[in-house]
Amino acid sequence: MASALAAKMGFNSLLRKQAKNFSVRICTMESDMEFNCEVKLKGKELFDLVCRALGLRETWFFGLQYNVKDTVAWLKMEKRVLDQEIPKEEPITFQFLAKFYPENAEEELVQDITQHLFFLQVKKKILDEEIHCPPEASVLLASYAVHAKYGDYDPGIHKPGFLAEEELLPKRVINLYQMTPEMWEERITACYAQHRGRTRDEAEMEYLKIAQDLDMYGVNYFLIRNKKGTDLLLGVDALGLHIYDLDNRLTPKCSFPWNEIRNISYSDKEFTIKPLDKKANVFKFNSSRLRVNKLILQLCIGNHDLFMRRRRVDSLEVQQMKAQAREVHARKQVERQRLQREKQMREEAERARDELERRLMHLQDEAQMANDALLRSEQTADLLAEKAQIAEEEAKLLAEKAAEAETEMQRIKVTAIRGQEERRLIEQKMIQAEMLALQMAEESERRAKEAEQLKQDLQEARESERRAKHKLLEIMSKDVYVPPGLPAERMPPDLNYSRENLSFEFKDTDMKRLSMEIEKEKVEYMEKSKHLQEQLNELKTEIESLKLKERETPLDIIHNQNTEQGTSKHSNFKKLTLQSTKTRVAYFEEL
Repeated sequence: MASALAAKMGFNSLLRKQAKNFSVRICTMESDMEFNCEVKLKGKELFDLVCRALGLRETWFFGLQYNVKDTVAWLKMEKRVLDQEIPKEEPITFQFLAKFYPENAEEELVQDITQHLFFLQVKKKILDEEIHCPPEASVLLASYAVHAKYGDYDPGIHKPGFLAEEELLPKRVINLYQMTPEMWEERITACYAQHRGRTRDEAEMEYLKIAQDLDMYGVNYFLIRNKKGTDLLLGVDALGLHIYDLDNRLTPKCSFPWNEIRNISYSDKEFTIKPLDKKANVFKFNSSRLRVNKLILQLCIGNHDLFMRRRRVDSLEVQQMKAQAREVHARKQVERQRLQREKQMREEAERARDELERRLMHLQDEAQMANDALLRSEQTADLLAEKAQIAEEEAKLLAEKAAEAETEMQRIKVTAIRGQEERRLIEQKMIQAEMLALQMAEESERRAKEAEQLKQDLQEARESERRAKHKLLEIMSKDVYVPPGLPAERMPPDLNYSRENLSFEFKDTDMKRLSMEIEKEKVEYMEKSKHLQEQLNELKTEIESLKLKERETPLDIIHNQNTEQGTSKHSNFKKLTLQSTKTRVAYFEEL
């Protein structure tokens, strides 16, 4: 111990001699930041510097964590940075993380940046399997994470395969089922499509509301040993202290709420808890290292302070933050409603435009058909006129031939007085001539009728042409179509939309109305919880048949048993705390 302290002091002294400043790298869940700090800088000053850079005001949840040997530690606020057991490296690296978790994220987290940092940290812990999450809850949480990243689901943009590169589910859950990545994406997308209309902040909050009910959410575990020498796990969270078996981090054996604990202290490796009930015995346990006791004490003090703080009236600073948050939320709601109205009007205008285009195409098709009919009528009329002219000429020619035949018949009759033989021949020729004349007369009459019919057809074709022209004029003179229900002034010719009537003034009446909506949301909380449970049960039923039972972990088996027994995180905590403190202390010592 002495040599380590001397080495640390020697390192710090060397830093002071060599330079007045030192470099610090701060790793957040989203990005890294680097600062050049003075040697005398204290932990609180460095922490405030990071919080200002992030725009974070709810600082009491967070801290700067660093690795030391085989455990982690949190930077002490009151001491200089270089006087602490920090890593001997340049730059010095700290993780900016949530040190304490809220009991109810929706009520306690005020700033959007606070909520976002918690969302990222909890999501990472679930994916890294530091928080056990059942498969059905993993799918639902993944859908909210996708919504927080991509916004509203759009089938035209979010096509199959768009989640192929995303890490959304714990590997334990993926290995537990005979399902392909496409099948997982299909189920996540089905849930994602139901979240339409939520903002990123709302999706992140829904994620935290589901995650905070997980058994391992917000719990820090430490290996301890009771008086009998039994190895156990100590869990420290926002509600109190919990004792677990080594192989069951989900269901505590006994619990001690913060309001039942009077004093916490440690001496070397021994930790002492004094209950508020003076009749109950003081219970003690041992940890593996002194450094672990320091960490346990830090977490106990911080969680106890926040536990008591939640049950008092908010400080003026918190009240101001909540008032500002409500005002910002109200403004966002108003802006969101305005954007929704604009979007709805734009969609209506686009539908009207599409209807106009469809109507225009229909009218163009009708006009083209009328033009084609007119052209065909003109061609038919010209053809019939030509045929009629030919028929008239043929009729005239046949009439001339009939006259010639009649003349020839008269001439034959004159010369019929010739000899008997000639008469007979003449008679035969006369009969033939008469037959030919009759045929020619019939043909002439048929041609005349055909010419008359062609004249009638020509007249009808010209009448059809006149009607086609009239119909075309009617089509071209029709008014522009405007769909029913859409005012004409909202459909300018060039489809540019005026925003003058879309301005929205934020008034007190809007605040009152939004306050009423917030109250209504509180009333609907229980119904939403019931809907959430039904949704989780439905997801579980869908994928249950594909589960590989032999791949279940011990925590999966314990979770299933708790679910079958109707045991939840909160119901078990309430059940355990119904026992007297004395009984629980005695039970802990007998484990």
